[in-house]
Amino acid sequence: MSPIREVIYKNKTNINPIWIMRQAGRYLPEFREIRKKNPDFIKLCLNKKLSSEITLQPLKRFELDAAIIFSDILMLPYGLGQKVEFKKDFGPLLGELNLNEISKLNEVDFVKNIYEVYESLKLVSNNEMVKNKDTIGFVGAPWTLLVYMINRQSPKLKLVDNFFDDEIMIRETLNILDKFLKIHIKYQVDNGAQIIQIFDSWAGLLKEKDFYKYIYNPTSSLVEFTKSLNVPVICFPRGIKDYKNYCEIIKPSTICIDYDVDPLIIRKEIKIPVQGGLDPKILLTDKEIIKKEAKRYLDIFKDHPYIFNLGHGVLPETEPDKMDYLVKMVKDY
Repeated sequence: MSPIREVIYKNKTNINPIWIMRQAGRYLPEFREIRKKNPDFIKLCLNKKLSSEITLQPLKRFELDAAIIFSDILMLPYGLGQKVEFKKDFGPLLGELNLNEISKLNEVDFVKNIYEVYESLKLVSNNEMVKNKDTIGFVGAPWTLLVYMINRQSPKLKLVDNFFDDEIMIRETLNILDKFLKIHIKYQVDNGAQIIQIFDSWAGLLKEKDFYKYIYNPTSSLVEFTKSLNVPVICFPRGIKDYKNYCEIIKPSTICIDYDVDPLIIRKEIKIPVQGGLDPKILLTDKEIIKKEAKRYLDIFKDHPYIFNLGHGVLPETEPDKMDYLVKMVKDY
């Protein structure tokens, strides 16, 4: 069994597996070369040859314990037929949400729209480089996808004023998301994903009184489904404060924490395996600080099942040798 699944299933505390969110991507010169020739991000995600190559790039450089498929959570609305494009220096821009059209969509058409993602996963999982490592697939959580689909762009500043007005639209969109996220998870697992991570990037936008409706109930449904496929599921509810409640209600196999959370509180309150936490900005400093901060997490979780990761994705300006230093340091701990 791979080191990550040993931590998840056997609660091993004497090993320190490591993988990094956004480990494949914009900080690597070899990725930037490919990106220069392939400016359309969606087309790049749907190019099985290139996306599988990008997925494996960090494994050629660093002693990581997993490959995470190079894709995007917005492949889901794209697969549903909503227009999705990525504008340089702006981020994702989505077209009008047409519920009439989307509710007519069937599994066959959805899968056809994004089939290359699954083909890419198959190529990665069959590659010699991931022997004794894990292949990780992922989805966006229903709430986060709902935000993008209705807001039609990143809510970095705020949600559109009338976001919650159309209750029927919200309810129907969540139902559609539940159905197609399960299809998306199943196809990833069938094509080689051994772990699924659910990214709830905008969980921090909600007030706690709305958690059941938008986070707890919809995410629990996905977690249960993924576990029924005999695959562990890691949840990353970025920006929430009450991880204890989240874990008790949703019951993920592992909880991924962000960098605003006090790891000492997590260590005290959370019984299941923990992943992540280190601020990605630490990788922009010097090796002494990287060592000190990484060691702090490793020390806190030394008697708790723990998967080393950052508290968010690698920043584009990160130098690959700093990443190399971090990986070696964790491995030597």
